[in-house]
Amino acid sequence: MKDEDIALNSVLGLELNRVFFAVRQTANKQKIIEFAREVLQSERAESVNSLLPEGPAS
Repeated sequence: MKDEDIALNSVLGLELNRVFFAVRQTANKQKIIEFAREVLQSERAESVNSLLPEGPAS
């Protein structure tokens, strides 16, 4: 599953780059950057939460 996630992230990153360079207005580019940051932060938070143990430490 991890290999699939890496492949999907690569494809999404390439698509984000394509959209970013297709957009001409700076304000819209800033919105794309902010959206990408939000997605990355939420993915990192989910990743950290999945690594934490569910129950109390023994």
